[in-house]
Amino acid sequence: MPEICRFLGIVITMYFNDHNPPHFHVRYEDYRAIIGIEPLEMRDGYLPPRVLGLVMEWAEMHQKELTENWTTIAQTGTFKRIAPLV
Repeated sequence: MPEICRFLGIVITMYFNDHNPPHFHVRYEDYRAIIGIEPLEMRDGYLPPRVLGLVMEWAEMHQKELTENWTTIAQTGTFKRIAPLV
């Protein structure tokens, strides 16, 4: 499972050969969530509200890169790291 980004204790990953629709996985301490890319929305799990806000802010800024990673991971198994939220 490629780690796409890490910031403020939040880890963003995507899985090889994952199911549609396009999404990414978030880990923060003992919390887990799945966030859809288009539209940006929580699909499963739970994150504390402040963490969810940070993840959604980051994802909105990098939505195009997330979509590109979803495609390249599925097609070629490669990905690019995405800049963290600063």
